[in-house]
Amino acid sequence: MTATIETLAEPGSAEEAELLTRVLSALLREDVVGLRTAGTVLERPDGPWLRHATADDALLLPLGEDGYQAEYAARLPLLVRESDGARLTTLDTVLPALRALADPVDHEGFDAFAEECRQTLETLRLHSATQHEIDAVLTERHGPDPAAWTGLTAGIAYDALAARFDHPVYPTSRGRSGLNEAQLRAYAPEFHSRLALRWLLLPRTAVTVTGGEDALPACWPMPVDLEHGDLNSSHIALPVHPLTVGEPLRAALRETGLTGDAVLSEHAWLSAVPTLSMRTVALDADPQLHLKLPLATATLGLRNRRTIKPRTLIDGLEGQRLLETVIAREPRFRDTILQADETVYAHADHELLAALCRRYPKGLDRSSVVPLAALLAPAPGSGDRLVIDHLADRSYGGDPLALLDAMLTLLFDWQTTLFGYGIGLESHQQNISLVLDRTAEGGTRLRLLFKDNDSPRINPVRMRERLGADAPDPEVFADPRIFTEGDGPVADMVATITLHLCAGSYAFGLARADRAPLDKLLGLIRDRLAEAVERLGTGSGEPGAVLRERLLDAPELPVKAMVSAGTLLSKERSGAADINKHYTTGPNYLLPTGSAR
Repeated sequence: MTATIETLAEPGSAEEAELLTRVLSALLREDVVGLRTAGTVLERPDGPWLRHATADDALLLPLGEDGYQAEYAARLPLLVRESDGARLTTLDTVLPALRALADPVDHEGFDAFAEECRQTLETLRLHSATQHEIDAVLTERHGPDPAAWTGLTAGIAYDALAARFDHPVYPTSRGRSGLNEAQLRAYAPEFHSRLALRWLLLPRTAVTVTGGEDALPACWPMPVDLEHGDLNSSHIALPVHPLTVGEPLRAALRETGLTGDAVLSEHAWLSAVPTLSMRTVALDADPQLHLKLPLATATLGLRNRRTIKPRTLIDGLEGQRLLETVIAREPRFRDTILQADETVYAHADHELLAALCRRYPKGLDRSSVVPLAALLAPAPGSGDRLVIDHLADRSYGGDPLALLDAMLTLLFDWQTTLFGYGIGLESHQQNISLVLDRTAEGGTRLRLLFKDNDSPRINPVRMRERLGADAPDPEVFADPRIFTEGDGPVADMVATITLHLCAGSYAFGLARADRAPLDKLLGLIRDRLAEAVERLGTGSGEPGAVLRERLLDAPELPVKAMVSAGTLLSKERSGAADINKHYTTGPNYLLPTGSAR
């Protein structure tokens, strides 16, 4: 049963102040209960305040300049009730005050968000209490310098750092629905623990395997390996995450009618380490192989469940093939854009009975493979130094801006080229890894590694114009939302994912860390994006002209309304066909005269 707002954890910690500030900023950005559009900004000696009037009273919120995805953010973890001057400084006082302003039909969503906040606060406190412990584990296993963590096995250590660092936008990103401390310590990526996979034996006739069983990895067990030799000819093994074992798995078997034919082996097989996505694990037996396994939990919103719908496996495969087709036509990307192979998967027509075999490219043993989500994370035992600082020391003469420049040059070139083919990728910080290594001549080689290309947006007209007979039939994709009318939704994807999450967040983050002035960092982003756009052609109707109008010169940019679509509002209330592509608007920080500059 979902906890109500009144049951939030005891207030008062630094972690709660940090979380409450992020929560208030997100609710302001998304205009929850009309905070942004119905409020009035008042100038006071200590700075601006937002006054949100109600029928009987008013709430006051101290504001600070933002500029990233909103004009203002919360300056302090505080709401003031105007009538009596009461200072609301905790989650369990602020959230009820805002809930009271919401339509009653949305109260359940507010209660669910309160539970998210409670779980996130507990996780933040756990992270604080265990930081030295985990730093010691990572340095003991992989060494004191993150820049020397090379190869795919050591690369999972970067995931542990990223999991302890906040999402650029979503305020409760470190919370995971329904998991207690013991489960987090055993299975969450920030604890870098090893786990043993469980295996479910299902009738072969009930399981779809792309490419047939011979396509499965060599380490995949037969029933006899799991001490069920009598089922060798009739059943196939499907990996199950330990957190899914129990009622979630039993319910899935009931729903598919497989209860009587399924056997859950008591014999564990293969040890693994959780990656940043948690539901994906890296196998000790084969570092190039990751298994993506469904979980009955949620992150980044109550409705953002970590299960695996079979249709997403189909779309991931087709998305990969489409990108390979583009790369074949764009030879400059053949050695710089890498893709994980996601063509092998198995499922039994249920979102909890599925597995994706993600195979990473060979030849990365001497490369640093760093998810973009880890770049701004604090490095173990390094004071205020970040992962990007260590990587820059090794490869870019100690200059993190030089590293950022090289990354943006390649990233924008690739993503704008895809836009010219009518394609936009939901390739956020977790789905792209920076691959750094040394050349034979002693220089630095930078590449980008992509995975999880199962939710693109595609303008079929542009795609057919560019690919002709090589363009895939839209019918091969399972999700009809992938295909759009016109360039707009594709450009929105470029703005909200590539620009905001994979570029803008680093400008504002590095500026906060005093690595460079914000105007210099934003100028770098604008210059590199403008160069990439120019390569597309900027004549009337050309893709470069579309991106220039919608990204570089637009007065406002689309911004994901993740809290509203993911938890606070039902799909009927939000109107979101896809909770990850539901937008509001914010200032364009790339404009030379914009408020952020």
